[in-house]
Amino acid sequence: MIRYDLVCEKGHEFDGWFSNSDAYDTQAKRGLVSCTICNTNKIQKQLMAPGIPAKSNRKPDRQAMTAGLADPRYAEMMKLMRDYKKHVEATSENVGENFAEEARKMHFNEKEKRGIYGEATREEAVELLEEGIAIQPLPVLPEDGN
Repeated sequence: MIRYDLVCEKGHEFDGWFSNSDAYDTQAKRGLVSCTICNTNKIQKQLMAPGIPAKSNRKPDRQAMTAGLADPRYAEMMKLMRDYKKHVEATSENVGENFAEEARKMHFNEKEKRGIYGEATREEAVELLEEGIAIQPLPVLPEDGN
């Protein structure tokens, strides 16, 4: 799995996940990679720092935390994420574990397009992206038990 920082011809920056660099090249050549803001498919990869994996036998790193004076932007960000998630849940159909199948059927016009949300495995999400199907994760909030 590889993540690229991308930029469109209008300067909008976003990222994309691909199974490998060939998958990006293939999708870009077919016009399947498009800007999440303006929908243009004139996209370029941006210069990125290399991702160097940690040793596999290493204990998991500890999570960075903060205490004391809270940044007021945190509460604002959490409210936006909660509002977004509530909006998706109120205006879309929960298809549960059938998410990948339903998204494909809509993409290939086998079912009427509608707002859906549900669950997908990492492998299913990668396959959907490789097929040019636009998906995005819902935020996982503290009350969701993460």
